[in-house]
Amino acid sequence: MVPEKIHIRVAIFGILALLVFSVLLGRLWFLQVLAGEKYAKLAEENRIRLVAVDAPRGTIYDRKGNVLVENRPSPAISVDPSIVKDKRDVLSQLAEVLGVSIHEIEEKLKEKKDPLKPVIVKKNVDEGTLAYIKEHQSEFPGVDIQIESVRDYPRGNLAAHILGYLGDISEEELKKEEYKHHSLGDFIGKTGVERQYESVLRGGKGGRQVEVDATGRPLRVLSKKDPVPGYNLTLTIDADIQQAAEEALAAAIETAHRHGHKDAAAGAVVVMDPRNGELLALASHPSYDPRLFKGGVSSKEWALLNDPSSHFPLNNRAIMCSYPPGSTFKPITAMAGMAEHLVSPRSAFKCTGRWTRFGERWAKSCWKRSGHGGIDLIRGIIHSCDVVFYEIGYMLHKTQEKFQEWSRRFGFGTLTGIDLPSEAKGRVPDKAWKRERYKNNPRYRIWLPGDTVNIAIGQGDLLVTPLQMANAYAAIANGGILYKPHVAKALLTPEGRVSYEFKPQELGKLELPPGIIGATQIALKRVVSQGTASGAFAGFPVPVAGKTGTAQVFGKDDFAWFACYAPADDPRYVAVVLVEQGGHGGSTAAPAARRILSHIFNVPLPGPVDVIDVSR
Repeated sequence: MVPEKIHIRVAIFGILALLVFSVLLGRLWFLQVLAGEKYAKLAEENRIRLVAVDAPRGTIYDRKGNVLVENRPSPAISVDPSIVKDKRDVLSQLAEVLGVSIHEIEEKLKEKKDPLKPVIVKKNVDEGTLAYIKEHQSEFPGVDIQIESVRDYPRGNLAAHILGYLGDISEEELKKEEYKHHSLGDFIGKTGVERQYESVLRGGKGGRQVEVDATGRPLRVLSKKDPVPGYNLTLTIDADIQQAAEEALAAAIETAHRHGHKDAAAGAVVVMDPRNGELLALASHPSYDPRLFKGGVSSKEWALLNDPSSHFPLNNRAIMCSYPPGSTFKPITAMAGMAEHLVSPRSAFKCTGRWTRFGERWAKSCWKRSGHGGIDLIRGIIHSCDVVFYEIGYMLHKTQEKFQEWSRRFGFGTLTGIDLPSEAKGRVPDKAWKRERYKNNPRYRIWLPGDTVNIAIGQGDLLVTPLQMANAYAAIANGGILYKPHVAKALLTPEGRVSYEFKPQELGKLELPPGIIGATQIALKRVVSQGTASGAFAGFPVPVAGKTGTAQVFGKDDFAWFACYAPADDPRYVAVVLVEQGGHGGSTAAPAARRILSHIFNVPLPGPVDVIDVSR
């Protein structure tokens, strides 16, 4: 007889076996029936992968068809993560050959890229390195040489701030709607027109459908879709005028140094067509070489570009930085005063060199300490008499901020809307601004008459960008139309056909009473022929209208300004020059404007003559 205990054990074993088989059968039923479709799809995806192929990026031209940015083939070193992931010795040797750290290579491999897409670990590789890797290919399994398309700059660093540069897309940028079709590892425009027109320059990605084995290695290409090249972009910029503007700005800084303004190291130039808002040149100093970014800028180079001692060369000072405008703002004050019927072109003033409307304790000085004597508004502009504008500012203070309203009508204190990123809007201060600015300090919250008087001469808390100043003078030159400044002129198909033209856009028209702009134009023309800019333009054969400015900045040397247009009677060019800590406008900025106009009108440059200007 079989003992009873054995029966019990057999029964328990049978029950356990039945349970195990039930679980296995249930799981099999779940995988094949309930989740069968899902896992079949996953299996298919594991067998077939999609590999993206970048499109050729569009070429960028100046208005005459000169190439500013193009593509050129460049060798790069790639690493196949699936092959080298367990071969740290290979990565270590590769890092040594490429002159980078192994940490840098490993960080690139960790990025969440297409697992089938080799990772570029070094771009723009020199011939010697390529030859070494080819000769020792057996020592570098999974390492390959690829030919990439990289940006090339036939004219070096010309117009670097307008063109911008490319860089790796960040995870933060990938979250934005505009980059929804991008993926990590893509190069995108970071600044300038490369950033602004990213969507049209980059084109459409292509791709390959690749069959892979269980380890992810590609077996064959099942299908492919060709990428769509990006549009080419023609700019309004004239490369030759841009070159002249950049050279003139550098020369102005040298002039400032020669005059004792040793801290002058930066500045900006804007050249605009006042008839349509097209920008012909936009220079910023110091500049940078966009070729630094072709292979991915190194951390050392990036640190240098952002070191304060380098004066931040990546900043486009023409649009991103705002400054007190000094006396270049006086024509705006004059027109606001005339528009409010407070003064006329022949209104008489008396300048004794001091203005004491607030009492002797708060007396203000004219730059000409001996005084201009009896002077009218037109001559006040010509000779940049501070007392005239103190008085107008004092009158405007009683107009319930009409002065600020007129300033904004000229485009100050707001974005111009230029088609370049990171524009600053400057500042037109008023009661509300001051109340908010000093909300924790009641003593300074009240807007005082002295505040209006200060901004009347372009000082105080007023801040403008060189681009805003150029746009305002363009409106004076063309009779009152404020255009939206722009640098894009046309989009071209890869075959060269014009696909889209960027038309001028009016931002508004200055509704000034008749005669006001005309009187201002007369005054500005005489500034150059008789006034504070006459030294800089002595003998210049083309009539020019303009205004000098010398802005005071607390703790720094004076900032030099000059804003002008030419020919004065048929304006086709507006030019604005700013030199930070450059001293006086008439002796530093105005000669730079003359150099630019000399190039435009093919007028020989004068000899090395230093101009002396002591006005403000």
